[in-house]
Amino acid sequence: MTKKILVLNGPNLNLLGKREPQIYGTLTLEMINAQMRDFADLSGMELDFLQSNHEGKLIDAIQEADGKYDFIILNAAAFTHYSIAIRDAIAAISVPVIEVHLSNIHARDDFRHQSVIAPVVMGQISGFGAESYLAALNIVYLKLGGNR
Repeated sequence: MTKKILVLNGPNLNLLGKREPQIYGTLTLEMINAQMRDFADLSGMELDFLQSNHEGKLIDAIQEADGKYDFIILNAAAFTHYSIAIRDAIAAISVPVIEVHLSNIHARDDFRHQSVIAPVVMGQISGFGAESYLAALNIVYLKLGGNR
């Protein structure tokens, strides 16, 4: 049976490739998604992607994922640091969530050090650029019974 994974990206990630490339790299979100899709195709997983600059749209997607997806990979971007609503949505569902960040949020501005969603996710991967997403996808693969 194919495992379904939802990849959610928050505000401003649609600007990857041109937004502060010294911090976020030069790959676009579409390029990162293509890398993830290639990995998923080889691993027997099905991915759906959503990027939104709107908190409510991300919350709706999290709530609707329950019972539909086996895992969520979430880069909540700036919402990471203050969205109790996204935190509460994650806490309310049974789907495990992995938090990802392109940059090392703990090595940046002080306000970025705190993740309000970290206490309700399975784990956090940050600081590895696009590879943060691939690392998360590899962990999902292994948690869902895959082996390498």
